[in-house]
This record gives sequence, C-alpha cells and structure tokens, in this order.
Amino acid sequence: MRGTEFGKALGTEALKRVGRAASRFQEERPLPVDVLESDEEYLVVFDAPGVTSQDVQVDVDGREVRARIDRFREPRPGFEMRFPGRGLALDGSAKLPADADVDADATRAQLNDDGTLYVYVPKRDSEGANGVDVSE
Repeated sequence: MRGTEFGKALGTEALKRVGRAASRFQEERPLPVDVLESDEEYLVVFDAPGVTSQDVQVDVDGREVRARIDRFREPRPGFEMRFPGRGLALDGSAKLPADADVDADATRAQLNDDGTLYVYVPKRDSEGANGVDVSE
C-alpha cells in the first residue's frame, strides 16, 4: 500500500469513527422539551426536526410525558452512507408539576411540519371529570 492509499484509508476510518461517536452522542441526549400550562391543560413541546408521525410514540404515565422518536432515513439515490451522523432513536420526557391531576386518557398529540411535537394533557376538574373538549 502506497502512502496516499494509506492516508485515504486512515482518513476514511477516522470519518467512520467520528460519525459513529456523533450518532451515539445525539442518541444519548434527550429531546429538548418545554412544559407550558393553561387553566385547562398542560402543553408539552418536544423539538424533533425531520420526524414523521410514523416515527413518534407518546406515553403519559402519571405525571410524566414521554416521547420516543425512531427515525429511519432512506438513502439518497446515487449516494452511499459514509457515516451515520443523525440519531436514529431519540427519547425525551417531562415531569408535570407535583400537584398535577391529569386526564391521561384524553391526551392528544400533534406533530407540525417543522418537527415540533405538541402533547396536550388535559387537567381534571374538581369532580375528577375532564373539563376540556378534545374533539378534533
């Protein structure tokens, strides 16, 4: 193997390692999340650009809202994957306030075109019934 071939092989291997490390780092970081509150419900906002509705799973357990994003990207025609630089599995969660009394069964989620995931978690009224109309 000549010096230039060795240099190219070394450079390719270094790119692969950097790509794998970047992908693992991204997968270990939680999704950015904000929690907002109105009189009727909580709004949990996750930033997940590039996802589709098929990529998203949302779960409400007690006072915790969890989102799981499993992204799969088709290869582009005429290109080969040199290294995966975008995370394929991303998780995020948010705890609602300690005094939150939520109606998890009435929770709804909306994914916008820009990749912002809105999770609406209605509050229960004082009798324990949901006071929010959740019709689409």
